[in-house]
Amino acid sequence: MTTETNYDTLFGRNAVDQGLCTKEELKYAMEKLKGRAKENPVMLKDMLVALGFVTKSQAKRLIIHIKQNKSAVQQIPGYKILGKIGAGAMAFVYKAQQISLNRIVAIKLLPQRFSENPEYVRRFYKEGQAAGKLHHNNIVQAIDVGESGGYHYFVMEFVEGKTISDDLVAGHVYGEQEALDIIIQVAHALEHAHSVELVHRDVKPKNIMITSEGVVKLADMGLARETTDIEAAESEKGKAYGTPYYIAPEQIRGAVDIDGRADIYGLGATFYHMVTGRVPFMADDSAGIMKKHLRERLIPPDHINTSLSAGLSEVIEVMMAKDREDRYKNAKELLVDLEALRRGETPLQAHKRFDMSMLEQLEQGENLERPDNEYTEEMLNKYKTLVIVLGAVSGISILIIILMAVM
Repeated sequence: MTTETNYDTLFGRNAVDQGLCTKEELKYAMEKLKGRAKENPVMLKDMLVALGFVTKSQAKRLIIHIKQNKSAVQQIPGYKILGKIGAGAMAFVYKAQQISLNRIVAIKLLPQRFSENPEYVRRFYKEGQAAGKLHHNNIVQAIDVGESGGYHYFVMEFVEGKTISDDLVAGHVYGEQEALDIIIQVAHALEHAHSVELVHRDVKPKNIMITSEGVVKLADMGLARETTDIEAAESEKGKAYGTPYYIAPEQIRGAVDIDGRADIYGLGATFYHMVTGRVPFMADDSAGIMKKHLRERLIPPDHINTSLSAGLSEVIEVMMAKDREDRYKNAKELLVDLEALRRGETPLQAHKRFDMSMLEQLEQGENLERPDNEYTEEMLNKYKTLVIVLGAVSGISILIIILMAVM
């Protein structure tokens, strides 16, 4: 591969990462380049400008940005950079070799425009420190955090594999057992994080990785917060931190006392997406999506994918209860039901909560219609039983009152 081709690849990847053009536009421009004459070569940046996908000023700024980050990442002592592997809203991630231990690692680098902002730097180090408190096979391990040449970096375990998001984007809908195996591993990761008072706050498909050996790794502690950090909680009061498609209602409200049940909601929303092929709530914008998390009733996953068991649907619905008091109280309790499902047994905790919820709705005279206005025979029988129980209870109460009046 020539230096020119290497540069085109780097430029194209960064243009997409920074939102200057779409993957489709990049692919179209690359196709155009294939037919360029050797005597009159055209660089990808020039083709993107010519096609109107990127402006000249954007291309110029991107070239400066690439040079700065390439220079910065090569200056990190003790590591040999092997290539760029990704980018997020606040950082770039590189594959590297840790020379002293001769092992492959991932290095997250804070770009210069963020390195000059004390608040971003503080958050970056906080992520590294949070990850450093965690030692679990299902969590990406932190290795080092530091600064070199004015750039801040975070070294972590390199995970060879894919994310859940990669599969979902490709149109893969997970089978029940396949999804359970993954969700159980993430639940174990959350159980460990919560045991050291850390709430992830951004559990979603993009932050769940699967190695080539099938080991699941929870990644990205960028929004993690210690439940004991009152100062941070107060400073974030009223602000919604998280990803709209998977965010818990209390996070949307900016509650101060966020706890592990917010992560259980995010895992439930991820579980929902995995087994149905769609996110729990859709709207035209982030505000609309979050409003639905707060107010709109969830369509049961087994109504979208009818091959799912009623027990799995109940577990997801309890995980995603809008009132956190109605969810699993912790990851340990959730794991009991998940393991029961994997064995083909009834998830007793979810079943009990689900029945109590139906009972409360009957007592309040609420409409028990499912979102698609269809009832399964099992549900109808359940409602009939509850009505009979309520009738019996009411009859006994009246009888007692009569007896007391006679006496």
